[in-house]
Amino acid sequence: MGNFTKWLGAGLGFSFGGPIGAAIGFAIGSFVDGFSDDDLKEEQEEYQRSVKGAERNRNTQSGDFEMSLLVLASIVIKSDGKVDQRELDYVRAQFVSMYGKQRANNAFKLFNGIIKKKVSARQVCIQIRQNMSHASRLQLVHFLFGIAKADEFVTEIEVEEIRKISSYLYINQRDFESIKAMFFDASDNAYKILEIEKSASNSELKSAYRKMVKKYHPDKLRDLGEEHLKGAKDKFQSIQNAYEKIKNERGL
Repeated sequence: MGNFTKWLGAGLGFSFGGPIGAAIGFAIGSFVDGFSDDDLKEEQEEYQRSVKGAERNRNTQSGDFEMSLLVLASIVIKSDGKVDQRELDYVRAQFVSMYGKQRANNAFKLFNGIIKKKVSARQVCIQIRQNMSHASRLQLVHFLFGIAKADEFVTEIEVEEIRKISSYLYINQRDFESIKAMFFDASDNAYKILEIEKSASNSELKSAYRKMVKKYHPDKLRDLGEEHLKGAKDKFQSIQNAYEKIKNERGL
């Protein structure tokens, strides 16, 4: 149990308290007898004392993003009234890819407890948006769409749940539609990804592309650690692909 609690301590910054912390505490209690909030707090405080000042004062730690993903993923997976194994497998695969097998196993052990608890999306999102950058919140929404599509079909219920989460995270409608379009195959999706209309001029196209490159550049997530850059690069590649598709259609 020691290694698991030390991993938790390292993972909890702003997510230690509030509704995210409550969900984590519930999950731990579901599989660890006699484990208290004080035990978890002690591990977290020990970690905080051990890290350097610059790291300790950073607004969002890698573990905060990790815990936020776990809680929001549980909400989306349950939104259509069932827990699909392919969605669970997607979450596990993504965590292995980002964090390695051991850390992913710890995360998924926690996730299996979190998914059993009823969680308020609004309260969780309020906690996240108060402590996480806009770029990080966009990355959370991108990940949630990946989960929803893991079973090869995104239901309207799942879309609406992610839309609701996005609004709670203060992600505007244009940003939401841009990320959503990255996961669907439709003729006008390239324009939606770049947040422009088909009637946009070539000059407006180039301007929109530059704006999106700036907004979604992976460097904006570098503070979260190298483990989160792959997802950022996938999102960034969608921007590149959309721009190239429109340029080819227009013969530019």
